Amino acid sequence: MLDETTTPLPPREDVASAPADSPAPAPSPGRTVWLTRLLVVGLVLAAVNLRPAITSLGALLEDVRDGLHMSGSVAGVLTSVPALCFAVFGVTAPRLARRFGPGAVVCAGMVAITAGLLIRPFTNGTAAFLAASALALMGIAVSNVLMPVIVKRYFPDRVGTMTGLYSMSLSAGTAVAAAATVPMTGALGGSWRLGLGLWAVVAAVAVLPWAALLVRDRRSAATQTGGGEGERTSARASAPRIARSRTAWALGTFFGLQATGAYITMGWMPQIFRDAGVSAGTAGLLLAVTMVMGVPLAFVIPRLATRMRNQGPIVVALGACGLTGYAGLFLAPAAGAWVWALLLGISNCAFPLALTMIGMRARTGPGVVRLSAFAQSTGYLISIPGPLLVGVLYQHSGGWELPIALMAGLMVPQIVLGVVAGRDRTIEDEC
Repeated sequence: MLDETTTPLPPREDVASAPADSPAPAPSPGRTVWLTRLLVVGLVLAAVNLRPAITSLGALLEDVRDGLHMSGSVAGVLTSVPALCFAVFGVTAPRLARRFGPGAVVCAGMVAITAGLLIRPFTNGTAAFLAASALALMGIAVSNVLMPVIVKRYFPDRVGTMTGLYSMSLSAGTAVAAAATVPMTGALGGSWRLGLGLWAVVAAVAVLPWAALLVRDRRSAATQTGGGEGERTSARASAPRIARSRTAWALGTFFGLQATGAYITMGWMPQIFRDAGVSAGTAGLLLAVTMVMGVPLAFVIPRLATRMRNQGPIVVALGACGLTGYAGLFLAPAAGAWVWALLLGISNCAFPLALTMIGMRARTGPGVVRLSAFAQSTGYLISIPGPLLVGVLYQHSGGWELPIALMAGLMVPQIVLGVVAGRDRTIEDEC
């Protein structure tokens, strides 16, 4: 059941937009209410665990540096490792999904996250800490790519709803890990090792539903004969040549630019407010407001996007919020701080929109796998230099005028490419 399929799937969940004689999506063979619920639980738990490995470390980075005698330059490398791992390991997801099935790969990804989070707090050197972090990030990378694939295959008539559900879960996991890690560490006696290691328990819980699905899949496969190799061959044959698609390139670049903006906001926005005279505590609350905006909107925006043939208007609306927020940071950062934080939080919801468009810009299972890997790997590579460049501009200019101008400038191509990616077409048409 968890093997890849080549059956064309409807690209959006508004049945009104389909031709009158189009058949309704047929339910998956053997699909039960129990199985559907298990898939939903697995999707939510996997999404919750896709960011705590990063945000929990950010909350305790100073303690980790002191405990491992880590230099500032190595700590800087550590903060840029996630995007690099997402790009490098994410490209392996299509091959792994074809070989083992997307569900099995996600299960392995949850195991890798659990192992990495369990090992790294108890390492005694920087190299071992980085290696354990890379193991967890590898699991996150392949799961990142395959989440849209799981949604597209098992919930073809609920792409927006399910994308919104796991995007909201991802945002909630990100925010909770950032906010709760320090208090939990204090409650555990102040040990940063226990504070980081506790997230391995959360990741271990996410392994359970995927393991149950994997066992069911293996039992089901044992009762069937033939067809497996033919399905894999068909999947390889039907997978489009992704590099030939303009939509794929537009979506990948759009993904990268929105990720750049999100990483810059998370990394530098508190400092912008503090330099403008806002207290450290208030600056932290402002960042929390920006992050929390992603929880409800991550559920609303994908559902809205799947009801539209062209997602360009949503791209423009989110981009306008971003441009207004950056203009406010440039002209009056302290006076309208709460408004700018709110607007930038809305703008950062281009992430769930990008994930939704991945599921809508391909008709087939192999197409979604290829597009998801291409868009996310390309996007995360694009996002790597952004936060570093902002830091360089801030250091050499002595102020935030140039960095904020850069952030606003990047928003313009993000809007343009998002409009291109939002057109009503699929990569199979272009390839």
